[in-house]
Amino acid sequence: MKRILKKGIEHKKARWGWFFVLPSLAFFAVFSFYPIVNALYTSLFRKRLLSLRPPTFIGLENYEYLLKSPDFWNSIKATLIFTIGTFIPILVFSLLLASFIMSRKRFQKFFQMAFYSPAVLSSVVAAAIWLLILDPRGLANTGANFLLGTKGIDYKWLASANMVRFSTILVYFWKYIGYFTIIYITGLASIPQSLHEAAMIDGANGWKDFWHITIPLLKPTTVLVSIMSMLQCLKTFSTQYLFTQSGAPLEPINVITLNIYNTAIRDHNIGRASAMSIILFIIMLFFTWLQFKASRSGGEVDYM
Repeated sequence: MKRILKKGIEHKKARWGWFFVLPSLAFFAVFSFYPIVNALYTSLFRKRLLSLRPPTFIGLENYEYLLKSPDFWNSIKATLIFTIGTFIPILVFSLLLASFIMSRKRFQKFFQMAFYSPAVLSSVVAAAIWLLILDPRGLANTGANFLLGTKGIDYKWLASANMVRFSTILVYFWKYIGYFTIIYITGLASIPQSLHEAAMIDGANGWKDFWHITIPLLKPTTVLVSIMSMLQCLKTFSTQYLFTQSGAPLEPINVITLNIYNTAIRDHNIGRASAMSIILFIIMLFFTWLQFKASRSGGEVDYM
């Protein structure tokens, strides 16, 4: 009787669980799953964006074209350079900033607000602010000339290939470093203080405590930050778009998302743009799977 009653209660809980999850599932199906399936379907056709002619089924020809296209491989290169150049510094410095803020006994809230404030800006506004800073007469050249003891030199932040890559990385680093710092602060606050006190009693110094206790216990937070920051970098668009519209060279920062936009909106080739979207989706899935797999190797808390 008790087993039947328990089973009935569990069934009722499960039913209510599905009831509460259903709106999220419906939202995901309409705004995420359907666009992915539709993009996959569209990528198999030769379809012009504004043409009244029906699309022509061409199978995998769009994918074959992209794999042989130097322009698409340049987009892969630009995306990887931007992702690696942004993802690694954000991961490292957000952890260091979080540790610094947590070690302060005063002004913790001030530091959190100061570092997080750029994250509330949209990517378009952030890029527009940095366009003013990186202007030849802007603060970037003035500050660089002052620090390096030079006078009147234009460092071509938006003109040379390497500098425009660095500029886009700088904008994203400035915008998102505070956001991921707050996530790390939450992770650091969840570590029991008794573990640090026990380590100090056993003779562990600050570095050993950080390396053998803080880092292993922050592993779930690190996985979250690494995946979120990597995906954010892979789907970057606004900064590169505004920079190129302002006269910056296209090739060094022609990331996949910008190439998708130009192919679909400028060239009206929605089929090929959809194929690029699917390839980007596969790349994002692969790197997410790779990070999950790399995070499975557990580390023990050992400070001796």
